[in-house]
Amino acid sequence: MPSEIPEAVDELWERRADLTASDPAALPVVVAALDLLDCGAAAVAWVEPDTDQVVVDERARRAILLSFRLFPMRESAVGPFRQHDRMPLKSAFPGVRLVPGAIARYGCHLAAGVVLMPSFVNIGARVGAGTLVDTWATVGSCAQVGANVHLSGGVGLGGVLEPAGAVPVVVEDDAFVGSRSIVVEGARVRQGAKLGAGVLLTGTSRVFDAETGAELPRGEAPAWSVCVNATRIRAFPGGDFGVPCLLVINRLAPGERHDKLLLDSLFREHGSAA
Repeated sequence: MPSEIPEAVDELWERRADLTASDPAALPVVVAALDLLDCGAAAVAWVEPDTDQVVVDERARRAILLSFRLFPMRESAVGPFRQHDRMPLKSAFPGVRLVPGAIARYGCHLAAGVVLMPSFVNIGARVGAGTLVDTWATVGSCAQVGANVHLSGGVGLGGVLEPAGAVPVVVEDDAFVGSRSIVVEGARVRQGAKLGAGVLLTGTSRVFDAETGAELPRGEAPAWSVCVNATRIRAFPGGDFGVPCLLVINRLAPGERHDKLLLDSLFREHGSAA
């Protein structure tokens, strides 16, 4: 999938040290690039179907970084609330339900059917149709969230703008991320995966199957699985300590929808609440 962002962004990037705020030639190029991200015509990252790998559009990321250099600081106000920032808030929400207290920055894309409770969606992020971003959840810069996902209260999806080549967090379609869970450092929640409350998943987290004890690919919640936090004992020079890991406690058939009560009981049985 080729980049939809104009090549002129690369030219600006090469001379970024010389750019100044509100540069009359550079600013329209960057605004046009962010407009493409904002409306969903372009994306910072996507999963390549042929390889199942996350591909990053570095040109899109460069456009975001350039905007921090080119956009001037501006003050704005809504009632008693004040903002003093370079990045304006998102202004178009076709088909989106936006609850008071929700914040979405310009340059993020929200598909029709998204519901934002009081939450925060950062620039470059993408949220798919029918997804609920619950209260106090954060979708970090460039994080990619699929369709029909539930990000529960207080969930934190890490952002990534630098360094070049870093892969953003990806949460695929039909996933459920439990309350206060943290997904960072390019970790991936695959389609239909369910994470219990308080899960910590990083790009290097070790993942184990509770049924077999087998170690699974690091930094990934497997597709159509139910996962909770766990610890594994590891020996260090100073003693044996419990190191966090992700434990797969159940497998679902592709497309299977857990009864919520059954899901709750599974998480509680393993010391976690949904």
